[in-house]
Amino acid sequence: MILTVTLNPSIDISYPLDDLKLDTVNRVTEVRKTAGGKGLNVTRVLSEIGDHVTATGFIGGKLGDFLTEQLDKSQINHRFFKIHGETRNCIAILHDGLQTEILEAGPMIDPDEADGFLNHFRYLCPSYDVITISGSLPAGLEDNYYQKMISLANSQGKKVVLDCSGKALEAVLAGADKPFVIKPNTEELSQLVGKTVTDDVAELKAILQDDLFDGIDWVVVSLGSKGAFAKHDNHFYRVTIPKIDVVNPVGSGDSTVAGIASAITHSLSDKDFLCHANVLGMLNAQEKITGHVNMKHYENLFNQIQVEEV
Repeated sequence: MILTVTLNPSIDISYPLDDLKLDTVNRVTEVRKTAGGKGLNVTRVLSEIGDHVTATGFIGGKLGDFLTEQLDKSQINHRFFKIHGETRNCIAILHDGLQTEILEAGPMIDPDEADGFLNHFRYLCPSYDVITISGSLPAGLEDNYYQKMISLANSQGKKVVLDCSGKALEAVLAGADKPFVIKPNTEELSQLVGKTVTDDVAELKAILQDDLFDGIDWVVVSLGSKGAFAKHDNHFYRVTIPKIDVVNPVGSGDSTVAGIASAITHSLSDKDFLCHANVLGMLNAQEKITGHVNMKHYENLFNQIQVEEV
């Protein structure tokens, strides 16, 4: 059983336009509105591959109701915590081969709501084996909020997969309680170590042996189209992926997180763990819809991935 956490979900609105005209009216004939947020992308992929998953996080107002209605239509379990504020909208305008995004900040979380969710989370934890935490913290929460959640999860013997960046990730790495997995890309890794990080194997191997990552079982570094580099305990792996036709790369990192959580749940070997995670990320990139995978291509891609211990 997997619990996904999205503390700042959204209604994702897609406006496709042949041509975006400024300072005038643009009429849209086809609009897509979906339950959005990094953690909900994870949720949808886990649901599609048949793993038992439940979504949680903060929701509020009419947009929060719409979000849960969308999940109900997809038969996805959810246990959200209601707040006074309104769940946000995030708009993507698809035009001229480009994507222009307009992202609302989201509701302010007050101290009572912050404490209330931690109690809600403490109550949920016993029912799940793996917990994914994805995305940014909403306004009003302290930088160490994820650290508090990880502490609660670890105290109950749960494995946490954390996908975040910036001060929230820094607070976790500085804390006493560590997640089971983190999944930075090279840009996020560069921010953590204070220098530019490339895909050089020797460099990555040296960086991941830094004390900063002590206590974390898996560090999976996304290298985009070049695959991934990973550290599991004292083992290091270079993952090479085949070239694919990318349709929409948005959400591929979230799909990889879904694969990581699934791999932990099914106790896969290191090699299969990395193949499973990367395949789901690639499958998402081949689809128009974010947080969607077509499993009929799974085996073919899985067999083309190379995992080498270095």
